[in-house]
Amino acid sequence: MQRNLTISNLLSASRIFLVIPMGFCLVQEFPHHRLWTAGIILLAFATDLLDGYLARKLHQVTDLGKVLDPLADKIGIGIYAVLMAWTGNVPVWYVAFVLSRDILIFCGGVYIQRAKKIVPQSNWPGKIAVTLVAVVFLLATVQISETDHVFIGIFWASILMMLWSLAAYGKRLFIGRNIETE
Repeated sequence: MQRNLTISNLLSASRIFLVIPMGFCLVQEFPHHRLWTAGIILLAFATDLLDGYLARKLHQVTDLGKVLDPLADKIGIGIYAVLMAWTGNVPVWYVAFVLSRDILIFCGGVYIQRAKKIVPQSNWPGKIAVTLVAVVFLLATVQISETDHVFIGIFWASILMMLWSLAAYGKRLFIGRNIETE
């Protein structure tokens, strides 16, 4: 039986709880609320990088961690995405795309887990896509102009990576290739 109370799993769980102050800071109007929101997002991003690194370095990779890490990402990005659309910081269609992709990937992961009795891991295109989406939201939070060429490039790159990762997850689901290692 695996030991689930690990540093990396606690870091993943903490990311879920960071949604509360992040959401509060994003929707409330107080001095520097956007900078506070950005700081919380950067803290969540740091825990996301650190939890996977520590799990591998300390040999504490667990089935719970394989589920908890992407779940924390999906909860954080999902709530952040809805709030970003609600506050008018990003287009609603973009948020709908982000959430639809995550729902499809989640359902496919549940199917693989039940049908094949294994816990599928995140793939690199998915990790890059989530990172780019977070950067888009972060730049929009600190109000980088939508006409800024860097913002536009990252915005469209995030869409391309979401499509690529969705195709990779679809391949995993329908062909069954590289379920554990991709």
